[in-house]
Amino acid sequence: MLAREVHDPGIGFVTITRVQVTPDLQHARVYYTALGDDRARRESDRALHRAIPFLRRQIGARLRLKRVAALEFVYDQSIAGQDRIEQLLHDLHATQPTDAADAPDAADSDHDDDQR
Repeated sequence: MLAREVHDPGIGFVTITRVQVTPDLQHARVYYTALGDDRARRESDRALHRAIPFLRRQIGARLRLKRVAALEFVYDQSIAGQDRIEQLLHDLHATQPTDAADAPDAADSDHDDDQR
């Protein structure tokens, strides 16, 4: 619905990552990520908030609901955290020796202890 029916160029490249709805169906927290830098993310956030009335009307019409949940858009920080962890693991792997000759040999260190 965002890609096809919301004609606000400010939305940019947004991906909905999850939605949490309260048990009484009165409030929906919509988590999203946006492609781009912080400026693009802020513009996407403003555009999503501008689209809330339209989205609520569309959801109500499609699901034939009397009352539609209040929508709250929240930028999903967990994706950025996962990207950071992945980068750290990649950096760690890149700094470790890849050649067996560069790595200390556990058998040699045990042998050195026996000779003392």
